[in-house]
Amino acid sequence: MKDALFGGINAAVLTAMRQDLSPDPDRMAAHCRWLLAHGCNGLGVLGTTGEANSFGLSERKEILEGLIARGIPAARMMPGTGCASLSDTVELTLHARAQGCRGVLVLPPFYYKNPSDDGLFAYFAELVQRTGGGIALYLYHFPQQSAVPFSLSLIERLLKAFPGAFRGVKDSSGDYANMKAMIDAFAAEGFEVYSGSDEFVQRILADGGAGCITAASNANCPWGGIVYAKRTGPEADAAQAVLTATRRAATSVPLIPGLREIIARSTGDDGWRTIRPPHLPLTPAQADAVWAAWEAAGALPLQGLAAPKAAE
Repeated sequence: MKDALFGGINAAVLTAMRQDLSPDPDRMAAHCRWLLAHGCNGLGVLGTTGEANSFGLSERKEILEGLIARGIPAARMMPGTGCASLSDTVELTLHARAQGCRGVLVLPPFYYKNPSDDGLFAYFAELVQRTGGGIALYLYHFPQQSAVPFSLSLIERLLKAFPGAFRGVKDSSGDYANMKAMIDAFAAEGFEVYSGSDEFVQRILADGGAGCITAASNANCPWGGIVYAKRTGPEADAAQAVLTATRRAATSVPLIPGLREIIARSTGDDGWRTIRPPHLPLTPAQADAVWAAWEAAGALPLQGLAAPKAAE
């Protein structure tokens, strides 16, 4: 898809933490630099994989500002700003815009279940009106987690009511038919559709989607970069096979601590295992199993990934 703001491979970036569970911008920025140098076109910070909803508003702002202060380009980041509270979503979206971000990923208001499309439309209408534009809004369709899906009719209504405000969607449903339906309905209008699963990268690019925003890109991005650059042919097919295998490896254990384990072992930095409750680190058996699964996928070792000096 041409002219997509975040077209290509985007990592749903893990949020590094210190032992006291406070954000660690040095460790996180080092990881972001590795991602951008090894196949990522952009960075989805403070999403599900980044444990955004385990952090308060001030912490989320601190994380974004800390990355920018350490040289991570604001234009390459798509922060998650969606909260259950409208005012919190507005505040984080305005903050991201002030920092120079070009787009934000917005969950639906997820505490109240089964809201009507009219209710969701009213929520997002308020978001547009209170933020006043100047930053692209990307809808976050993840019904397994939020329990609040975005219907095609709601997306169509938002696009018609607020031209240019809603730039795209991340679909983490795992339902490729839904992704394809959004591409068929809206891509001609410049609406960017991103897969939340690595197994669909080659397919979604061929069908006119914009790329992916995925958790496993924290470690498999070199192969994602090959697929995005080559699209078709033996090299792209082989790289897609690695993406699919690593996605399955990543989901063979609890996803977020599993990815932390891969990065911890790859860097030799135990700090990557630190995670906020209610998430917990993997058990030793789980840790060995997920590492073995990534090895079997042909994705290890990860070249050039090392612990930052400030975190040693």
